[in-house]
Amino acid sequence: MFKSANPFAEMDFTKVMSEFKVPGFNVEALVNTQRKNFEAIAAANQLAIEGFQAVAKRQGDIVRETIETLTKAGQELASASQSPDVRVAKQAELAKAGYEKALANLRELSEMMVKSNSEAFGIINKRVTEALDEMKHSVVNGKANGKHR
Repeated sequence: MFKSANPFAEMDFTKVMSEFKVPGFNVEALVNTQRKNFEAIAAANQLAIEGFQAVAKRQGDIVRETIETLTKAGQELASASQSPDVRVAKQAELAKAGYEKALANLRELSEMMVKSNSEAFGIINKRVTEALDEMKHSVVNGKANGKHR
């Protein structure tokens, strides 16, 4: 029989903890709280991964668009039989448009990251609030039933 390298991997903590009888301490509630905590962390991680993937995809789109724009601008400048003054003006115009586009792209990516991080943090924040409420409820119910912590 294969034995796991991690001795805790196959352990049922609910069963182990239930053997420890502590007055006023609900092992099942503790295990349930920890399960909810892990679920919240997993959900927040999933949102963070999805946000990262969306940002990476958008960055790829931006690179592709930039290459296409630069190629087109290069072809226009190379094929035009314009005076040097007109070419310099055109290059300055293209540089300004490129700079403005880069700032807009940076702003968009920043907003995407903030949104993703806010959503992930919201899940964790909600779970912390719930856990504190659960702990408060547990303490209040323990005292109301005459149990001691």
